[in-house]
Formats: sequence, structure tokens, C-alpha cells
Amino acid sequence: MLSDIEITHLAKLDHISKIGAKLGLGEDDMELYGKFKAKIEPRLDGSNSKLILVTATSPTPFGEGKTTMSIGLADALNRLVKKVCLALREPSLGPVFGIKGGAAGGGYSQLAPMEDLNLHFTGDFHAITSANNLISAMMDNSLYQENPLNIDKILWKRCMDMNDRALRFITVGQGGKADGVEREDGFNITAASEIMAILCLATSLADLKERIANIMVAYNDRGEPIYVRDLGCEDAVCILLKDAMKPNLFQTIEHTPTLVHGGPFANIAHGCNSIIATKTALNLADFVITEAGFGSELGAEKFIDIKCRVAGIAPDAVVLVSTIRSLKYNGGADKESITKPNMSALEAGIANLGGHIENLKQKFGLNVVVALNKFGFDEDSEIDFVRDYCAKFGVKMAVCENFAKGGEGALELADFVFEELKKPNDMKFAYEMSDDTKSKITKIATEIYGAGEVVFEEAAQKALENIKKLGLEKLPVCIAKTQYSFSDDAKLLGRVKGFKFSVKDLQIRTGAGFIVAVCGKIMLMPGLPKTPSALNMHIDTKTGEISGLA
Repeated sequence: MLSDIEITHLAKLDHISKIGAKLGLGEDDMELYGKFKAKIEPRLDGSNSKLILVTATSPTPFGEGKTTMSIGLADALNRLVKKVCLALREPSLGPVFGIKGGAAGGGYSQLAPMEDLNLHFTGDFHAITSANNLISAMMDNSLYQENPLNIDKILWKRCMDMNDRALRFITVGQGGKADGVEREDGFNITAASEIMAILCLATSLADLKERIANIMVAYNDRGEPIYVRDLGCEDAVCILLKDAMKPNLFQTIEHTPTLVHGGPFANIAHGCNSIIATKTALNLADFVITEAGFGSELGAEKFIDIKCRVAGIAPDAVVLVSTIRSLKYNGGADKESITKPNMSALEAGIANLGGHIENLKQKFGLNVVVALNKFGFDEDSEIDFVRDYCAKFGVKMAVCENFAKGGEGALELADFVFEELKKPNDMKFAYEMSDDTKSKITKIATEIYGAGEVVFEEAAQKALENIKKLGLEKLPVCIAKTQYSFSDDAKLLGRVKGFKFSVKDLQIRTGAGFIVAVCGKIMLMPGLPKTPSALNMHIDTKTGEISGLA
């Protein structure tokens, strides 16, 4: 089979104006960025369109193909002559040149041109990076200009959209008095910036400005919080983000309209594309497919408890993506033998799938379809076992081959989704907004993750007191933990229950409007692997054609 980039190079794409026309957009509704991408004005009115959320079982090092499945389902709906639109996240350059790769899907379920998407796209990430670093520059300048705000403890870090471990802990202001105030600092990756989370939760330019003004960036020498509004640069930051607020129109290789906008990491933020893009898609199409990052206990929970609350939306059906190899992995199979038949590992690991189904159906009250991403090495007996297991929960399982066949390979999934869309659902939240911060975290950890005990360590206890003092207890919580397990321990696979869940610290995100509960070691600036993907990339200096990009 051809590589992803070879497939996208052979695809005959439509001009983006033709893609826009499928959604009822005229030339005046689009700001063209070349032939194949455009920005459009947000449309945030209420809608009766159907929203389909794509999530997954606990991810493994292999990947389960959640974005590929989202694209395949959209292409299948498009084949059924449905007015459909995808709403997906933008990729980060760090993973593109590191190990994970981009976010264009794969095989014959791709967004295209994938080089445009995975590299600079329309410059949104650059705008977010600049906006973030303007705040840093303003704060360091305030320090240099006799520190009128009495800044004592700085919370805000610089960012860049690249994996670079050497920037995690640095010293700025070296050289002398004219070069600023010497202090310790560091960089986060752009996808981890609070600006990114804000962009994806803001519902208007006015809302964006208010959220930016409310970002807590430091404490003064009396222990009182300092906000961006105290620095006086909220308008300047908004100016940098003005165009980035507009969602980006793109297409699949089967010409399905796609809005790609925003990209916060799901293990440290809410991991969804922007509210603006999702609501705009709902205004333009009858069926909208969107996704939430990592497994459902992280991505879907945050989608429901944070994004749905802010946006006033709810999914009408949920697609839960899994693979037989991931279930074997959760049953103890090692990486080397993961493609070989192993019914005992599958029987042991399938409880992971069951845990996600139970949460989505029983805890959140949603209609669920399981999408099994089929590989050539999967045995029929293994597929039948998974299908029978799903049936015990009253859930249908579709065998999906859209990686190799495009939308045609997801037609069964589309049919099952249609059936679920006809059923009523009653979405429930994991906690009430009136709950205090500790109660919100405890409910998620015990009811969704399956923890038997929740321990708040010393730093977390102090943070709880500070949150209460600042009057922030009514904010939603965003749990930062490993994506590989229901627990806070990446080694506890399957469907573990009764474990001790430790909350190490709590971080205040007053701009984004949530409290981050840090559970385990969370990396905000990744590093490159021993053999980065960048080493496999090449460019033809005569034609400009790129190869090796994934």
C-alpha cells in the first residue's frame, strides 16, 4: 500500500471554493489561503443538526486511528448524500517532527493537502505562540521598569511549537542591567499554552478579550494574584489572535468539508477543537463529526463536562474507536507479539472496552457505537469475540476498513450511527458546577476512572485552600493524567478498579476557566526521540515535493 503522503499526492482535490459551496458558502464568505484552504466567519446560532462525537478506548503506543475513523465516517456519510462537515483539531509541529506524526488521518481517510495541514497551515499556532510570548515580554518589561506591580512569583511561561527539552528550564535576563532582570523561566509547547485553551473555548472576540484579561500570570509580594489586565495588554494579545479566531475550511481526499481549528493537548487541557468551529459546522451542515483527545475517560469526559457546558451543546451519538491489538495490549500482550493470534490476551484486555462503554452509556447517558479499526492480521474469531462482547452491553460494533478503502470502508459504521441518532438520549455530567473543587475531582476519579481512594497531597491541599480563598471553587476541573490507563499509573492497563488516585497539585487557569488537577508527571514541553521523524523527511529541490511526512 502507498504511504500516506503518496496517497495525498495522487488525490485530485477540489478548489476550496467548491468545498465551501457544499456548505452553502459563497466566495464572499471565504478568505482564501491559496487553492485548498480558507478561513470563514464564525456562525454561532442555535442548530438542530446532529452532533456525533468520536472517542476511543485507552490509547496504546500504536495508536487506535481515532482521527482516521472520524474522517472515514464523514466520507461515508458524504457518500450517502448527507450534508456533512467534520470539525477537527489542528496538528502541532512538535509531534510532526518528533514521533507521533501529524493529525491528517491516514491511508484513504485523510485530510489534504496533508503537508499544508501538518506544517504551517493558516498560521493559527504561530499567532497563539506570539500572543503567549507577548504576555511574557510585557511581564519581563514590567520587572525591568522598576516592577510597579511588585511581581514576586511568576506563573506564566513562554511557549513554542516544537519539541525541545533544552527549553524546559532556562535562565533569562543574563548579560547585565540593560538585558532585563535575571530569573528562571521555561517554555511549554504551544498546544499546552493557556492561550490555546482559551481560543478553543471562547465564543466571541469579546469573550476572548475577557478571558485573556482574566489570565492569572503571577503573584505579588503580598501573595495577591496578578492578571493580564494588570499588565494592560489584553487588547494587544487579542489583536494577534483576531484572524486565528476564524475557523479553517479544508477537505478530505473524498472532498468532504472539514473545519480544522485549535489544538489543545488532551492530557493537560480539554483536548477538543474550538467551540467556534463545532458550532459553525452545526450551522452549516446536517451532520457534524468531531472528536475528543485520547481515551473517553479523558477526552470525552472533558468534552462533556467542559466544552458542552460552555457551548450549550450535546452529542447525539458517540463512536467509540478500538482495535484488537490495543485490547490485546491491555490484556498483557507485548509489542513484539501484538499482531499474532492471542485469544487469552484479548479476553483479558477487552474489559478496557467494557469500561469505556459503561461510562459513555451509563455514566454520561449517551448512545454508543463501537468502531473496530480492522487490520490485515486480525482473525475472524477475534472480531466475532469483540462483536459478541459489545452485544452484551446492547451496543453494535462496526468493522471498519476505511484506512484501506476510504468512505466505502465505513458505510456499516454510518448505518449504525444513523440508527443511534434516531434514539433519544439524556446526557449527564460527571459532577455539578455547585460541587467544590475537591468533590468534582473525587467524583471523576471514583465514578469515571474507578478509583477506590483519592488522595490530595500536600501541595494539592494548599492549592485547594487558595482556590477557595480566591472564590474559584465553582470552576470546572480538567484532570491532567496519563492517557494510557484509567488510573494515574500508565502501567495499570485493562479496566483497573479500586486503585489509589493521587492529586499532586492544582493549577489555576482563570482565563480558560478551569482548574487543572495534576495527577502524575505531566510533560508540558516534550523532547525529540532518538530517531526523530524529521530525519526521514526529504524535499525535492527542483519540484518542492515533500516525502517522508506522516
